[in-house]
Amino acid sequence: MDVLAAQVGGLLKSHGVMLATAESCTGGGVAQAITEIAGSSAWFERGFVTYSNLSKQQMLGVEAATLEQYGAVSDAVVREMVAGALRYSAAQLALAVSGIAGPDGGTPDKPVGTVWFAWGIKNSVMQTQRYQLAGNRSEVRAQAVRIALQGVIDMLNQRTETA
Repeated sequence: MDVLAAQVGGLLKSHGVMLATAESCTGGGVAQAITEIAGSSAWFERGFVTYSNLSKQQMLGVEAATLEQYGAVSDAVVREMVAGALRYSAAQLALAVSGIAGPDGGTPDKPVGTVWFAWGIKNSVMQTQRYQLAGNRSEVRAQAVRIALQGVIDMLNQRTETA
């Protein structure tokens, strides 16, 4: 995890970009992995841990109607989480993660291990991805942190390729 977080940091720093995180099921795990890296204050702006629906609304501006219509674990909600993280921070890049880590909370449509991710660059592109992760609660959360970090790397590498 440290190697991945250090790669994220190196890329963010080389691009002159600050990162904000908006986390639900990972409970701040992405921010923790990032801040394990010495010097992360040069590229990590802030983290929002919005575990409840109310906190998603209050801290990130996620619409109650979006939560009601699609549920917290959805493409629409992680998009609004990224938009809010960018709006309420000085970061130029944000990521969001919302999922069902288990062991309870799954449904036939969204079983345990369902995790939605979004990555967005301010006034530019946003990408989302749904994963179905296997394992126990801590394994799902750890995988989600890795995927979130890898998504930042992928987004910055795509930005370099298109620049």
